[in-house]
Amino acid sequence: MFDVDGTLVDSTYHHAVAWQRAFDRHELHFPLWRIHRTVGMGGDKLVGEVAGDEVEERLGDDLREAWKQEYAELEAEVDPLPGSRDLVRALAADGWQVALASSGEPEFAEKALDSLGVRDDVSVLTTAADVEASKPDPDLLQVTLEKLGVSRAVMVGDTPYDVQAAARAGLACVTLRSGGFGEAELTDAGAVLVVGTPADLLDLDWEQHLRPVDRS
Repeated sequence: MFDVDGTLVDSTYHHAVAWQRAFDRHELHFPLWRIHRTVGMGGDKLVGEVAGDEVEERLGDDLREAWKQEYAELEAEVDPLPGSRDLVRALAADGWQVALASSGEPEFAEKALDSLGVRDDVSVLTTAADVEASKPDPDLLQVTLEKLGVSRAVMVGDTPYDVQAAARAGLACVTLRSGGFGEAELTDAGAVLVVGTPADLLDLDWEQHLRPVDRS
């Protein structure tokens, strides 16, 4: 299972800018670094994490709509990360089932899938629309595993929220620094491996990181 933003496509900072502009629309001004630290959560959690519960209750839906509009303006600038296309295609060619599990909106995940050119190599795509609670809750991963119907799996992500969601789903998480989090942060969160970009995973022995899927 792959996360999408910051893992397969280089969109983390575009999302941070889009969120900053969304907050600015409502005269809520936060430094970009603070917003970046929350990218990887779904929008259901990000607003409250950055601005507090009162803002979430009062403006959460408006802010999420503004973010979607702002990110749509930036999306054309987002490129695949080095090696992401080759990695997904190689895994599918070797007989692995590949799934994408994104806390983002379906329309953006679909466009990322098309930009990667791997639609025929991906067995399952799940997004925020498939669950009520986003990462670091495990719901998205659990739904993805149910759709896959596999007995073993591993998560690949780029944030501590991916690692936490994987752990709560009983999985190991291989991580990338391409989301802007440091190796120590990812390791401290429980990542079993930290590398730079998807290109660094092309020769990985995936068997050593697979964990049984809990069907209870």
